[in-house]
Amino acid sequence: MTSPFTVSQDEITAARNAYGDVIEPSFLKRALPWALSAVVFGYLVWLWIKFGLTLELFGKGAAKLSEFVVKMLPPDPGPYMGEFLRATGETLGMAFLGTLFGAIIAFPLAYLGASNVVKNSAIHFIVRRVFDVFRGIPSLIWALVFVAGFGLGPMAGVLALMMADFAPLAKLGAEAIENADRKPVEGVTSAGASKLQILRFALVPQILPIQLSQALYFFESNVRSAAVLGIVGAGGIGYYLSDLSRNNHWDMVAFILILFLILVYAIDFISKRLRGLITGEPR
Repeated sequence: MTSPFTVSQDEITAARNAYGDVIEPSFLKRALPWALSAVVFGYLVWLWIKFGLTLELFGKGAAKLSEFVVKMLPPDPGPYMGEFLRATGETLGMAFLGTLFGAIIAFPLAYLGASNVVKNSAIHFIVRRVFDVFRGIPSLIWALVFVAGFGLGPMAGVLALMMADFAPLAKLGAEAIENADRKPVEGVTSAGASKLQILRFALVPQILPIQLSQALYFFESNVRSAAVLGIVGAGGIGYYLSDLSRNNHWDMVAFILILFLILVYAIDFISKRLRGLITGEPR
């Protein structure tokens, strides 16, 4: 009795002809992963030599860091508790306003950058490239620009976060619009609705919860970014972190870090719950 699993020579030959490159890959395909690995390894070795990375240097750095950790204990705000709380609130306000203004700008631009809303390919291409240009400039660079223009203070931080946020938010919103369910659009269109009515009744109800959820996520990130912007003079708690570390007040630095970690944890927790309510996700 012939086994049902018996394979004839003709079937083997046909399989080799059809999938021979998979069964027996060519020398180039076998050698390519090894060649790429060798290139990456060589690049890492070159970086190690170029930057002068040695175990001795690593040991010295680790010893110095351990000294800083010892100096941080116990954390102590000294007489500046009120100042630290005020600066932390300022950082939170910078993050909130920067995210809010960025989201307001991004909301209409998202529809302008969606190919299913703006049919003209030239306009769509230009808008998307504008998004790419602004996405390529980090908030720290914007902070340096606005500090030079508006002077030291939270105004520069708010504007920097706004400029760093609107393009990514607009791009994410445009992609959400392009992937929106077409059935509500077709239903509203068949009822004789205008283009504005299609946006209002078919697209906005689908996209607005997604955009709000994305804005909340950016707010979480901006709370951390706002602290960094303060180091270059954009206001907030980052100014105190920079000044105190330069003057070796590591116990105060430790207190600020603990205070900031508590704030970030609370914001992450609240924001996660709000995103769940907005998008209807289960807890």
